[in-house]
Amino acid sequence: MKKVDLGNNIELQVRDEGPQDAPALLFLHGFPESHRTWRHQFPHFTDRYRCIAPDQRGYRHSSRPRGPENYRADLLVGDVFALADALGVAEFTVVGHDWGGAIAWGVAMAGQSSSPGPHAGRVTRAIIANAPHPAVMQRLLYTDRDQRAASQYIRTFRDTANDPLIREGGLPPLLAKAFPDRGSSTQPEPEEQAALLQDWSDPDSALGMINWYRASTIDVPPMDAPFAVPTDARTIDVPAITIPTLVVWGMEDHALRPANLDRLGDHVSDLTVERIADAGHFVVWERADAVNAAMDRFLGCTQG
Repeated sequence: MKKVDLGNNIELQVRDEGPQDAPALLFLHGFPESHRTWRHQFPHFTDRYRCIAPDQRGYRHSSRPRGPENYRADLLVGDVFALADALGVAEFTVVGHDWGGAIAWGVAMAGQSSSPGPHAGRVTRAIIANAPHPAVMQRLLYTDRDQRAASQYIRTFRDTANDPLIREGGLPPLLAKAFPDRGSSTQPEPEEQAALLQDWSDPDSALGMINWYRASTIDVPPMDAPFAVPTDARTIDVPAITIPTLVVWGMEDHALRPANLDRLGDHVSDLTVERIADAGHFVVWERADAVNAAMDRFLGCTQG
């Protein structure tokens, strides 16, 4: 691991392995994990690819600025390109899970060759694991009872009345409050559980993680709101993604329901979807073998 200065008052702790001149895979973890999310992907790919995985802002020993305003999506997307610049990476495949996948959607939009912005042509492919497309997700939150119910925890995370709970005990008491009835049939290995609990015990880091939710503009209505798109709803107008894109989905995800896959083709023109039936939200380590195989197939078909 090394610290990388992004030149924007943010430093990220980064795992960077594999041949420095090989094609780059830039991995983005989600909540509430770290670069260790990708612990089964690095050994599989570093013989052929330069694999880069930061602890994103707010996490572990990376910079943890105070206030939700420092965790806007545009800033988090900017961190990815600034990291690539700092490491001398001109082009890369972005790989993301959960919140890292949400940012990866934005990185793909900004970095594809058709983008009008300064990063056009830098992102050659996208690989997304259990992370919803913003337009698809917002519509589901308005119209789909199952997804709205599964997302009520976001309202708990955003409630600043829970801040004393976080300051006293870090992330675990908030998780217990947000998910009182949700168990998991799959747990990470014991050493990983211990590392996560250590990370979660830091109140400053816990608040940094939660600020990702508080800065997000996605609207999560309460369960008693009408199941319809509000007449005054903010339109999520995002560019179509034209670069080759692989979406891997653990179909037993309790938080992000399979309906997120149904209209992806409306937003991604070169789309491959791999459904993994016996995996939940943390598919990248729950079924690392299946994820790695799906990535191998996709990368092999899209070389060059």
